[in-house]
Amino acid sequence: MKKTGKSAAARGIEHSIEQAAHALADVLTFEHPADATLSRFFREHRALGHRDRGFVAESVYGVLRRLRWLHRLCGAGARPHRLLLAWLARGEGWAMRQFEGVVTAAELHWIETVKAATLPEGSLAERADFPDWLCERLLAVHGEEGLLQLAHSLNRPAPLDLRVNILKNDREAVLARLRADRIDAARCRLSPHGIRLAGKPALQRHALFLDGSFEVQDEGSQLLGFLVQPKRGELVVDFCAGAGGKTLHLGALMRSSGRLYAFDVAERRLARLRERMARAGLSNVHPMLIAHEHDARLKRLAGKADRVLVDVPCSGLGTLRRNPDLKWRQTPAAIDEMAVRQQAILDAASRLVRPGGRLVYATCSLLAEENDAVVDAFLAGHPDFTPLAAGEILAGQGIALECGERLRLSPPAHDTDGFFAAVLTRTA
Repeated sequence: MKKTGKSAAARGIEHSIEQAAHALADVLTFEHPADATLSRFFREHRALGHRDRGFVAESVYGVLRRLRWLHRLCGAGARPHRLLLAWLARGEGWAMRQFEGVVTAAELHWIETVKAATLPEGSLAERADFPDWLCERLLAVHGEEGLLQLAHSLNRPAPLDLRVNILKNDREAVLARLRADRIDAARCRLSPHGIRLAGKPALQRHALFLDGSFEVQDEGSQLLGFLVQPKRGELVVDFCAGAGGKTLHLGALMRSSGRLYAFDVAERRLARLRERMARAGLSNVHPMLIAHEHDARLKRLAGKADRVLVDVPCSGLGTLRRNPDLKWRQTPAAIDEMAVRQQAILDAASRLVRPGGRLVYATCSLLAEENDAVVDAFLAGHPDFTPLAAGEILAGQGIALECGERLRLSPPAHDTDGFFAAVLTRTA
């Protein structure tokens, strides 16, 4: 269709769809994580405005969440452009008039057939929009009804949660300021430091973000800090610190006293942590680059740490609301290899814990292979460690969450990312 005669609005929508289709094509190679691919795409297309970037990102993630369903609608070999149009028509519910003047006559006819199409019920994995292998592993734990509830929740966008930095501000004051700035915000249900936003406002230039009063952090992730429960003046270790979201929380809980070591194998991630430490006003954090979990620099802390958090690298399948590409990028072989690695990391981290100290193992995975199986194997080989009840630890801090011995958070039950944590103590 020639572009002459189109309204400015139609040309704008057409351009947005074209850009989203290009970005989707890059993402669907699955060579890199979707967020990294989109970041690169936006760097290469700096002329895109805030609204266009939002449309591109939301459309790409929408397709990723429902990719199996869209392939059934469009055919297994459908091009990214067609997958995108089908998502807008069926997933976003665009009316036919919204496509007029934006797509070709042939595409308009095809969209009509897609909107009218009905599909047979399909397999359980197809209804869940999971790969077959993931469906099988989750079915064994959740049953059919529970799996579909989990899938429905994972296939929706996650809310935006903030963690108030108690060194700089308190939750009520931050809430009042956000509401004064016409940002719809409310207290998180579980985390005493959490705030949940109704939308996805841009916060990078907000005064309270710039002065370190809050960080973006999922409510479930915040609860891990309360399981570690660090005290003023203690020696605490975040064994797999990454970019340091949990490290910053631990430092605030310690009131920036004592020593908090943040270990990681990626220098780039630790560099980001240093920037965030300064904004958060923390002076007790010591980022340290290590080559692996047996790095010689760890030996001097053996048996000295009061508390050690081991938030191990994992499949990330508990974060599918935010990272839906993971269900298509992960494989059973990769999960099995990861579980072996997780066991090695937990074993190494445990050596740092002093007698009477606390060890918290955590993942953002939903799979038993990365969760209970790793902890059970560790306990079988380390009789000097015994479990503590996560629910009791949280209840002692005013967090009402019935979770028993091990923490299990899931989107349908708690409206958080999927998290697992086990709390252990080293016997004297």
